[in-house]
Amino acid sequence: MGELQSIRVVKVSKGRYCISLVWAGLRVRFYNGARIGSWSKPQSLPLAKRQRAFEDLCLEYQRAIEIGWSPKDDWSYRLLQKASNTKNLLNDALGSKLNQNISDSYKRSLIWMVNKLSLYLNGRTPTPMLIAAFVNDSNWTPSTRNIIRRHLLAFEKVMAEFGYEGSIRSLLPKHRIEEKLHKPFKDVLAVLEEIKSFDARLHLCCLLAYGCLLRPHREIRLLTWRDISDSFDQVSLGGNQNKGKRNRIVPIGAYIQPHLMAFKRIDSASDENVFTGNNRPYNRDYFKALWTKFKKQSQILEPNQTLYSFRHSGAIQVFEKTGSLTKLQQVMGHSSLQVSLTYLRGLEVRQLEQEDMPTFK
Repeated sequence: MGELQSIRVVKVSKGRYCISLVWAGLRVRFYNGARIGSWSKPQSLPLAKRQRAFEDLCLEYQRAIEIGWSPKDDWSYRLLQKASNTKNLLNDALGSKLNQNISDSYKRSLIWMVNKLSLYLNGRTPTPMLIAAFVNDSNWTPSTRNIIRRHLLAFEKVMAEFGYEGSIRSLLPKHRIEEKLHKPFKDVLAVLEEIKSFDARLHLCCLLAYGCLLRPHREIRLLTWRDISDSFDQVSLGGNQNKGKRNRIVPIGAYIQPHLMAFKRIDSASDENVFTGNNRPYNRDYFKALWTKFKKQSQILEPNQTLYSFRHSGAIQVFEKTGSLTKLQQVMGHSSLQVSLTYLRGLEVRQLEQEDMPTFK
């Protein structure tokens, strides 16, 4: 009886009972005595006699355990054990991954993905074939499918530490996704003026996205006065503050500085958030929600113009002014030149002039 943790009669619903047995951490329920060779069927008795009959059956199960019977021999226990092992593997791997130095958004994505995968497996042991089927059988968009595939490839390495074998790499080729044109603004100033009359916080966010090429939902939203120079002419971000993981110093244009100064109080502390005025930033969807409200009442926004269109419009200007991919990479905070090239292709920026093309001599 060493692995028996508890055994008792449990009321399931009105007039319904069962024997609840916890063995080695797993809970199994029995509604009759068939598993131990008993003819007892308490559920078929009149309502007034059922509870007492289940208590008698509970004693029969205890005696069966004492003489060597184990729920490990029962098919229902084996199914539960298999499901538990699967759940443990996924949970152990998830716990290990969450202890690594990863972003909060990545943690949320992993938790969501593991929960979805666990539901799909339904107790089956994770294998590359089953995981590939999970990705292919779900109604993901091509972009979401590629993101999940990338997360799973990294997650497989952690699962391998807990007994997982194989890889989905050859089973799940990367989907080709049609590039979408990010529509820049024709008249940035006009859009900014309309936003200014709508909300000062959104206005400053858009100014920083355009003039400093910062990312709205993380870099701008999380800005503190420590990141801004005393003269309001420079913003400095550490590698842990931006997507490129590199230290990043960006000039702040003179046209931005007065609007930035308006948010700072005389007693503002260095660790205060620029937008909230305290130590806590707005939630990650704050500017997204503000933009949605603005978009509904805007008279000049065009289709496919988003909050990120300010960053895109600024990037086009930087490249057209400098012609330098290296400078664009630095100011955008990209991790490599290849990322900057991909970014420009997405914006459909012309990188060759007519005179650069082949001609007949």
